[in-house]
Formats: sequence, structure tokens, C-alpha cells
Amino acid sequence: MPTYDQYRSPEPPIPAETWAWNMYGAGVENIGRNSEPERMPVTEPGPDQLLVRVDAVGMCFSDVKLITQGGEHPKLYHRNLAVEPTRLGHEVALTVVKVGENLRQQYHPGQRLALQPDIYIQGKSTAYGYTIPGGLTQFHLIGPEVLEADHQTYVLPLPGDLGYAETALTEPWACVEAAYTQRRRLSPKNGGSMWIVGYPGDTTTYQFSAGLEAPAMIVATDAPPAVLDLLRQEAGKREVDLIIRNGLAPADYPALKTELTAGAGFDDIILLDPRSAAGVSEAAKLIARRGTFNMVGQTPLDGDVPVDVGRVHYDYTAYVGNRGPDIAASYGEARNRCDLRPGGTALFVGAGGPMGQMHVQRAIELENGPTVIIATDVSAMRLAALADRFGGLAEARHKQLLTFNPTGAQESLREMVMRVTEGHGADDVIVSAPVAAVMAEAATTMAPDGMLVFFAGVPNGTLAPLNLSAVYLRNAQYTGTSGSALADQETVIQKTLAGQLSPNRSVAAVGGLEAALDGIRAMMEGRYPGKVVIFPQLQGLPLTGVTELKQTLPDVAERLAMGDVWTAAAEQALIERFWQP
Repeated sequence: MPTYDQYRSPEPPIPAETWAWNMYGAGVENIGRNSEPERMPVTEPGPDQLLVRVDAVGMCFSDVKLITQGGEHPKLYHRNLAVEPTRLGHEVALTVVKVGENLRQQYHPGQRLALQPDIYIQGKSTAYGYTIPGGLTQFHLIGPEVLEADHQTYVLPLPGDLGYAETALTEPWACVEAAYTQRRRLSPKNGGSMWIVGYPGDTTTYQFSAGLEAPAMIVATDAPPAVLDLLRQEAGKREVDLIIRNGLAPADYPALKTELTAGAGFDDIILLDPRSAAGVSEAAKLIARRGTFNMVGQTPLDGDVPVDVGRVHYDYTAYVGNRGPDIAASYGEARNRCDLRPGGTALFVGAGGPMGQMHVQRAIELENGPTVIIATDVSAMRLAALADRFGGLAEARHKQLLTFNPTGAQESLREMVMRVTEGHGADDVIVSAPVAAVMAEAATTMAPDGMLVFFAGVPNGTLAPLNLSAVYLRNAQYTGTSGSALADQETVIQKTLAGQLSPNRSVAAVGGLEAALDGIRAMMEGRYPGKVVIFPQLQGLPLTGVTELKQTLPDVAERLAMGDVWTAAAEQALIERFWQP
């Protein structure tokens, strides 16, 4: 029987052929050939390439959009997959098995790598597992498209001894970590465009203590006299294009965007003394990608604002504000927090899915994090699994974990949260359900100075009513996040090595090479309350829930941690049983 030491050899064995699950079009039926993997030759690496062995692949729900759209997926740019197939699998653990001659100072056989799939090439968004064929294969080549994309490498050599599933799951965990790092731009953009909209008759003596020197173009609409004086002073000190456009109605806003920004929108929009929710909504449509929308005033709006929540998630549009009179006081990280409130109450909506569970786990494990954690989901099975998986961990960390299923409940989600918080509301609300109505309902549970994080994405243009008055009157935060960066994954790796984070807790099912298609279907169906991990080097291992191992593979199950938590020792037993070198 092959041993684990042989598998971990500094010079791993290399076969002549590899099995691969290539994708030839939209639909699960186009993954593989006749629902089977196909054999392909293992080729020698070129001078700037690595031949890598794929040790583990996490199945991710974000692949569903690729499966549904095929070559029309935004990252494939109308690619004909029948001619130029791709391959799923962007959450991977890799081992270097052969090194091209130009890379031998940086890499060596036996070296283990994690990979950050969100890649930019000449400023263009691509991705491993999308544009670049991913990890649902046993061996493949990676080259400059990953190793030197825009002058940086997107692989992370592992500094310590992480398990293979653990390594693959550092990528989705990086997306969770990224949700609590500052993704918004919190200062006026240097060289950007700024639009300042005043309220007719406002005589407030506004200040602009910092940041007015940044934009290259400033457009003023009905700006108060004090602000016009500031703008003219700034224009007199440097080259700035100052444009006055008074008397605009919301119906005029789209033409302004087209005329002055070529349709891109304004980098910074400042609304002084906003009063109309409808007017705020129309002005917000002019925010550029990564733009900042700054509201300054003391009067509440006349209602909730229909906000493009898709753009908050995908485009990082930021809503900031303060009571005035200093316009610049809205900016900066000191006023705009991004992590969970210490000692607070955190609500997780859609908590039963794999990513939702990661958010809950992070909140429990977070030192100086929330003390009350509310997890909601419409699946009783998933909630029960979540409570079983994390109840003991929460108790050990002296935190209270509550679960709530709104389906058929005697009270609404808002009523439940208000009861638990004695009318205060949740300090943090994290939404992992991509449904605008759910996002809007979740927003009503938030404390006046709380933070709402849109982790799940809905299409740009999807509107949900939000209480933007609380942004400038109470310092409420509305944030969103999509994907992750190298720094986020590095943080997860370091936290895991330090014992501050346990990615293995996310593993809910495992399978070998032939089980990949079943794993994709299981992920799409939500069959398991956690992550499905495929081990491409293992053959003859059907998709198996971790809780099912006691019946099917007791020698593996006995190496699980308490609570049926996946471990490196269980992984070792699995490899020794199913690896065929």
C-alpha cells in the first residue's frame, strides 16, 4: 500500500497521462465527456512554467454562474468553449512536480502552493478556474498567466504544514476575510471627478478641511455660497475644471453623467442637506465604480432610498456621511469601520450555506469580536448542522450562538432580533443570500449605527430600500465585497498556522477524482451543510459526507476531531487508502 510519506515526497511521481474534467459549454452535461473525465497527456513545462499536481479542490457556489452561462460568463468574454474549453476548480492546493529552467531559483519539486484565482492581466480581470482552466484535473501546467500576471505572482508558497483541504479552503476563507477589510475608497479620488449638490436655500457655513485638492474636475449644482467660495478659492490655487450647473432636476442627472464623465459616473458625489429619498436615489445612479457618495446634513430623508445593492457588492460603491459642517469628516477609516463590533450582536442571514457558516465561525473565533451571534436560514437541516458544528466552539469562547428559521416562525426576523437585543438592533448584519428582498429585510434589523455587509451578490441594477438617513445622522455603514486579494489569503494562511482559524471545520464532504461531477451537483443542490472537497489524486472514493465516514470508512472517521471535524490525520488516512501512484 502506498504511504503518506511517498505522497509527500520531495520528488513526487509523474505519470504519462492525467485525468481531467474539462468544460465544453454551459450546463453540467458539458463537464467532461459523457459525464466522465478524460485522459490527457502530461506535458513538460516550458522555461517559464511549472508542472503542478492538484491535491485538493473545493467546490464553490460561484461556479454556478459559469455553469449556467458557459462562454457568456463575463470572465470568458464570449469564448467558444466547444473549441477552447475551460475547467472548473479555483479553490486548490497544489504541489510543484517539475520546474521550468527560468524558474528554478524560485520554485522546486515538492514545494506546496496555494493559489489566488482573482487575476489581472494588463489590467483585465481574468480568473483561474474561469478564463484560465482550473484545478479539476490531476496535473497541469501554470505559467506567466498565473506566475507573472501584471508583474506579480498569484501563487503563495506555504510557509508551514497545512493540510491539503485546509490549503484549498484558504481561498474561500480569504473571501470571508476580505469582507472585513476596507474595500471602499474613503477619500476624494486624486485626479478624479467630484459633483457637489446643494439644497436650495441652505445657508450652512460648510467647511472642507481636507480632500478638496484631489479632484481634477468639480461640478457644482445649487451649492451654498460658502461652498462656492471654497471651490473658487481652490480653482484659483491650481488647475481644476470648475463647472457650475444650477437648477438641475433628477431627470437631468443622466445627461450630466453622459456629458461630463462619458458615462463612467462621478468618482465622488457630495449631497449637502439631502431631503428627498427619490433625489438621493437618482443622484446615486451617477456614482462611478469604487465611487464615494457623501451625505452631509441634519435632517432625515423623507423615506428609505432605493439603493443599487448589486453595485455596493460588485463595484464597492461607498455611502458615507456626517452631520456637518465639515464635509471631509465623513471620510477616513476612523469613522468608517469594516470589522465586527467588539462585544456586539452580529446577525448572519443565509448562515446555513458553506460561506455563511464560515462567517459564523469567524465571528466565534474572532478575538474581541461579537458576544452574541444570530444565525438565520430557511433550511432546518442546515441550521441544525450549524448549531451542532459550532455550538461547542461558541460555548468554549464564551459566546452565545442563536439560530432562527423565519419559515413558519411566530415572529419576523426583525421582531426576533429586536427581542434579543432589547430593541437596539444588530450591530452587524451580514447577508449571504443573493435576494434583494432578503437584503432589504435584513437592513431593518440593523442598529442605527450598525454595519450591513452584502456578501452575496445580486446583479448590478438591483434596488433595495435602505435607511440612508442613518449614514449621516448615526454613522451607519453599508458595505459590500466580492472576491479576495493575495493579502487576504496570506492573512488566512497566517491565522491558520497560528491556530486562530480552522478552515477544516468547513469540510462537509470529500470525494475522489471520479466524484467531481457528483460534487458539483451536490454543491449546486446544497446537499451538504459545508464545503465539498475533491481530491483529484484519489480514485475509487465516492462523494461521502464527513458524518457518513463512521459507516463507510471507520479508519478515516476515527481520525476526525471532536464533532466530526476534518483533520490532516483523516486526510492522511484517506490518501493512504485511495491514492494510486
